[in-house]
Amino acid sequence: MFTGIIQGKGSILHIEPKETIHTLTIDLPNTQGLNTGASVSVDGVCLTAVSIQGQKVCFDVIIETLTRTTLGQLAVGQQVNIERSLKFGDEIGGHLLSGHIMTTGIVHSKTKRGEGFDFTILIPADIRKYVMEKGYIAVDGISLTVGEVREGVFSLHIIPETLRLTTLLSKEVGDAVNLEIDSTTQTIVATVERVLEEKRS
Repeated sequence: MFTGIIQGKGSILHIEPKETIHTLTIDLPNTQGLNTGASVSVDGVCLTAVSIQGQKVCFDVIIETLTRTTLGQLAVGQQVNIERSLKFGDEIGGHLLSGHIMTTGIVHSKTKRGEGFDFTILIPADIRKYVMEKGYIAVDGISLTVGEVREGVFSLHIIPETLRLTTLLSKEVGDAVNLEIDSTTQTIVATVERVLEEKRS
């Protein structure tokens, strides 16, 4: 499990394509206490560390994950958001996330507002029912609060500290981002839909 509080940025050092997986080698900001088999969120995607050499950590990524997320578009030298998995007793500063990406959205606009930036993200039709104003959403693994929702897009108001710690500032209009809706929101929406359907039948 993760919280969406990004702990730093990692750099892609090497990408090794194989028959059924790609192996990503990433320079992590902190590997203290990290063991092989541990889970790490990379741009919001839960990956398993398969080897560790100092700050260099290798992750095997299956083809389905490469095609369903932005990980298949990564290039050497690119930076990614990194979060280590939640440990018992840790503070939950964001919201609970699984690291299982539902879909990708597209950056629709990016506007500087004072010290921060405003973004709008195009919402794929299959998750629009989960995206609501003041609700939570994870964008590339970052726990964020949804602003206004209208005409198939939602807005984000990003403060300087989030821009400093994450890769959001590097995103441009047309770029894809990983999206995850928390399980609580999914459960509530599914329950309401079921109750309404039962009332209609």
